Amino acid sequence: MARFAARARSLKPLSTLAVFAGCVAIWGTTWLAITFQLGSVPVEASVAYRFLLAAALLAAYCKVRRLPMRFSPEEHALLALLGLLMYSIGYLFVYRAELHVASGLVAIGYSASPLLAMFGMRIAFGQAISGRMTVGALMGIAGVTLVYWPELDHAKHRGSVALGALFTAGAVLVTTLGNLVAHRNHERKLHGWATMAWSMGYGALASLVAAIAFGEPLAFDWSPAYLLSLAYLTVFGSILAFAGFLELLGRIGATRASYVGVMVPIVALVISSLFEDFNWQALTLAGVAVSVAGNVLVLRRPSA
Repeated sequence: MARFAARARSLKPLSTLAVFAGCVAIWGTTWLAITFQLGSVPVEASVAYRFLLAAALLAAYCKVRRLPMRFSPEEHALLALLGLLMYSIGYLFVYRAELHVASGLVAIGYSASPLLAMFGMRIAFGQAISGRMTVGALMGIAGVTLVYWPELDHAKHRGSVALGALFTAGAVLVTTLGNLVAHRNHERKLHGWATMAWSMGYGALASLVAAIAFGEPLAFDWSPAYLLSLAYLTVFGSILAFAGFLELLGRIGATRASYVGVMVPIVALVISSLFEDFNWQALTLAGVAVSVAGNVLVLRRPSA
């Protein structure tokens, strides 16, 4: 482990494009993995297990690398707020939403992230909203909507569509607020593996408190499907993807980094076609083209 840590310190940082692509690729597959977490284990418990395990692994990594994990009370408050929003409430809403509507519809909701991020950055930090980024974000939403449009009329849901839509909207809003807190933390130099360990730990604790408050049993599923999906969501979907995303927040800002939420549904669509027999149609291809064009428009740096 120590040898691995020394090797990791010597590696050159990945390019912004590589980090962005990695986040999209990982989170695009987590939509399918989350479905294996729904069932005998309450949602609050599954979210708590995921981030408690992630926090423990990160804390062990920090100890091996001898990274400082002490923070002031004010910094702990900020890390707890980030954990509550990004690693607890946001994911509780996502898991709940997938109990009521198709995962693709939840993904569509997340394509609104860039627009909300732009308004949030404008309100919280006074950042100007450019016409180019607005058009790119709208193209992303339009493209993802086109992708899933053929499925809307004949999709079979497992519960109340209205309730699923409400949970989806709540998840997107809470995640946007979490991104703004992460952006503020990054400005205060409050980022890195140690801060992730603490914030994920706080998020796991909040989910455990929610489970107890709702009277949910802290059950566990020892089936291979649950264990493998939990391991994947912990290591890839939580530790690696969030490390990359928080790095993106620092490099390109919350608005442009949030466009990960537009591209993720496209990857989820490819996964669905491989494992869930999704049929590609003309609107599917058109939607992918529009979303990619919007992605390029948002991420392209303005010329001098």
